[in-house]
Amino acid sequence: MKESTRVLIPEDQIDERIRQLAEQISKDYAGKTVHLIGILKGSVFFICDLAKRLTIPVTMDFMSVSSYGAGTKSSGVVKLIKDLDEPIENREVLVVEDIIDSGHTLSYLLKNLSSRHPASLRLCTLLDKPDRRECDVEVDYQGFQIPDEFVIGYGLDYDQRYRNLPYIGVMSLEEE
Repeated sequence: MKESTRVLIPEDQIDERIRQLAEQISKDYAGKTVHLIGILKGSVFFICDLAKRLTIPVTMDFMSVSSYGAGTKSSGVVKLIKDLDEPIENREVLVVEDIIDSGHTLSYLLKNLSSRHPASLRLCTLLDKPDRRECDVEVDYQGFQIPDEFVIGYGLDYDQRYRNLPYIGVMSLEEE
């Protein structure tokens, strides 16, 4: 199989949108400390860039959940790989995700986190694929709405590769 990519969202547009999201989040959480929960591994680039631009106090933790494996479509089965290091009870929690497509992973994750009694629980995603949605997931902060294509770069991978691209690209697999 031959892999090919094309740029969907260039680096400068990502940077500007993250700046805008950080401004809104800083306003919404004014006077509070926001506890960011990054979903590994894809959200690492996004959460770091977002946190640097927030003007409010920030704490962070990470979780790892998976529903992909090595394919390009969600398996629909969610597996918790790494749980939080600290409790979130009575904290202002903002889950930071790279992409939402079917919604299975985030639906599972938000129910799990809600049962831990945070003061508030909101969701911020860099990318949203509403055409793939199978579970209702309320997105509070959205970077970009994208079409139903397989994307890589800026933390998103194909079989653990391409995460380091500074842009969001669309990847195609073609017979050689």
